[in-house]
Amino acid sequence: MFRNPDRDAIEALLRRAKTVAVVGLSADPARPSYGVARALQGFGYRIVPVTPAAGPILGERTVPDLDRLADVLGPDVKPDIVDVFRRPEHVAGIVDACIRLHLPALWLQDGVVDEAAASRARDAGIFTVMDRCLYRDRASL
Repeated sequence: MFRNPDRDAIEALLRRAKTVAVVGLSADPARPSYGVARALQGFGYRIVPVTPAAGPILGERTVPDLDRLADVLGPDVKPDIVDVFRRPEHVAGIVDACIRLHLPALWLQDGVVDEAAASRARDAGIFTVMDRCLYRDRASL
């Protein structure tokens, strides 16, 4: 059974992180992903929208998938956290990309639950949080 890291480890991640790739970020201000990403910007994080939608979101250039992060960040820069706002059936593929790209942390938002994929990410050395809101955890610091 998958278990989230303890509160101290989550707090340490949120304090050291600078860049968050937001998978499934919507350009619609009424969507939770937009509100969370905007709040994360307010906390000082750089947001990289990962969505097939064209055009910038929240003033940031979008990329269609995690494999294209280098288009925005450069070839040697990785996001500190991949924050996921996709349905659970998409998580396994996102985990595959995180493992392949050696991304350091994966955050699955409230309601995004795939225990097998989360366990696979954790076992691959990726700091993994599931079924929690990154905004709420950051706001509580």
